[in-house]
Amino acid sequence: MRWGIVGCGWVARDHLLPGLRATPTARLVGACDRDVVAAARLAAGHDDVLATADLDALLSRPGLDAVYVATPNSAHLPVVARVAARGIPVLCEKPLAADVDDAAEIVAACAGTLAGTAFDQRFHPAHRRIAEIVAAGELGTVTAVRIVYACWLPPDWSPDGSSNDNWRVDPARAGGGALVDLAPHGIDLVGALLGGDDLTELHVLLQRRVHAYPVDDGAVIAGRTAGEALFSAHVAFNTPDALPRRRLEVVGTRAQLVAQDTMGQTAGGRLTRYDADGTALDVPFDTATSPFAAQLAAFSAAVAGTADWPWPLERDLRLHRLLHAAIAHSAITHTATERS
Repeated sequence: MRWGIVGCGWVARDHLLPGLRATPTARLVGACDRDVVAAARLAAGHDDVLATADLDALLSRPGLDAVYVATPNSAHLPVVARVAARGIPVLCEKPLAADVDDAAEIVAACAGTLAGTAFDQRFHPAHRRIAEIVAAGELGTVTAVRIVYACWLPPDWSPDGSSNDNWRVDPARAGGGALVDLAPHGIDLVGALLGGDDLTELHVLLQRRVHAYPVDDGAVIAGRTAGEALFSAHVAFNTPDALPRRRLEVVGTRAQLVAQDTMGQTAGGRLTRYDADGTALDVPFDTATSPFAAQLAAFSAAVAGTADWPWPLERDLRLHRLLHAAIAHSAITHTATERS
């Protein structure tokens, strides 16, 4: 499967490219970025990979099978729309867009074209194992999903210290801060773990406490699924990386699963099952495959027609709307509290 990448920043370099290399059914044939040096860096060592700042040149490359869009959130729409207009399958980084209107336009633009949102956490082997255990009924009735997903992201952060253009804390390009960047993973993951029982209600509290930037550096989220399972999450850009900061719990009436260090882009972590009789045991899973590699393999299979892609963009848009409605309600409530 011949892939092109648009947006050659650290996600493409540190996670997507290794994922492609680890996927026997996929290879990179083109890298596109408005900074052609970044595209050339991604293509380095591969003589047959096109490095360009011209999106049309990438999309005209013979044999291009699929495109991964890894630009800042606000730039997703024009790129995805042009890819879809060529009828080329497209996998777009989460969230779909910086706001709801652009996200809706993306869904409309992709009508008739295979398209997906790149929620790699759906594909982490530990999370897939959790979904299997839930589906088998081994936890009993699932009552709650709880997540902690945090990191340290100061205003001048960059993955290698070479730039201080941290677009993730730019409200125009990102659409928000820690909440918009990190929470969509958990919001999406609930339904993936619970066999399609998606969130239908969501509430958020935003925090601006540590970092001096114009967006939130932390948030707490609470919600409920259509089947009445509860969801809670703490996401943050203000938690030092050396601290425990990545935890997923799925609570049932017979047993509970706790995943540590699985929320994130890397392989591995630990999964433990705690039974109501007091016993605890480690649950084995594939600790070698990264969620990016698993995601690329799944989408490549869908492009090849050997498997279905079970995550329609309309569903992703519905959850995107739910999050942004909760953000808007939080802002109104906070303003009303301040005035009183």
